[in-house]
Amino acid sequence: MTSENTLQKGNQGKMKYQQLADHIMSLIEIDQLHIGDQLPSLKQLQLQLKMSKETLLKGLNELVEKGIVESVYRKGYYVRKKAIHHSFRVFLLLDKMNILREQFYRTLFNQLENRADIDIYFHHHNYQVFEKLIKENLGSYTHYVVATFLKENVAPLLNLIPDKKRIIIDLNEQGLSGNYSSIYQDYGYDIYNSLHKLQADLKKYDRLILVAHPEAVHARLVIEGFLHYCTETEYPYLIQSEIDEKTFQKGNAYVTFSRYDTDDVMLIKLARKKKLKLGKDIGLISYNDTLVKEVLEDGITVISTDFEAMGKTVAQAILDEKIVTTRNPTKVIKRHSL
Repeated sequence: MTSENTLQKGNQGKMKYQQLADHIMSLIEIDQLHIGDQLPSLKQLQLQLKMSKETLLKGLNELVEKGIVESVYRKGYYVRKKAIHHSFRVFLLLDKMNILREQFYRTLFNQLENRADIDIYFHHHNYQVFEKLIKENLGSYTHYVVATFLKENVAPLLNLIPDKKRIIIDLNEQGLSGNYSSIYQDYGYDIYNSLHKLQADLKKYDRLILVAHPEAVHARLVIEGFLHYCTETEYPYLIQSEIDEKTFQKGNAYVTFSRYDTDDVMLIKLARKKKLKLGKDIGLISYNDTLVKEVLEDGITVISTDFEAMGKTVAQAILDEKIVTTRNPTKVIKRHSL
């Protein structure tokens, strides 16, 4: 393949494992190695290059992470891709795709364009799918960006990912080890702070009702923040798992965060049925902004995290190769429904 002297030529100042990775990529570029070719065995490389097994594995693993070389169990290493134009290879695991997740993905993609390959996967809140995707892709990427939202404890699985390659988004998972990045929503703080910002508008309503679906992983955090606000301000409140027509009456203000905005639709229907005016007789604050909420019923007031900002922060953490731990900014957009 090459000699130790040839390997070092033109690579002064670089670590030995980086010299190995660079040299293999150059051989692929000049067609001395082709897609599907098997690389020499570790023993052969040790004899040729006078490198330790640890150094060789580190260099080969760097190529595996970038998708250039594939490791086949009990067979060896094979050339997978001819050219490398990107510095990073990103494993992106989301719970689902919706308009908000798409905002995050598009921002991340645009920020990393020409610098990274991004492979996107979805677990759909299924632990078995989540586990399979994590375990099957260990060692194949330079960075792992993961949104969880599963009822099961996923910390042991996330800890399988090397800490400096691990970027957790949206939900601030507990029980993780090492020095990793986390760009998260602080659900308790966000609702507490947002309700304070809306306090002047809430004064015209007699009671504040939180509609919190128990299956939502972050429901407990939202409830804690909601209770903090209501007890501190002595605001009459009620917490429901779903919209209850029996308690629906003039003077209620609702906070909803259902996954598909079904609670918002139900409230609007009930208001029309009982001839109550949204924004005057009934108040509505909904989680997460969408284009529809801008125009529905002349506009729905929202508490919404900035998914574009989240995408930019994640991209910067990857490009700078730095550890970032930060609360993602959340904004309140006041509209007609309050």
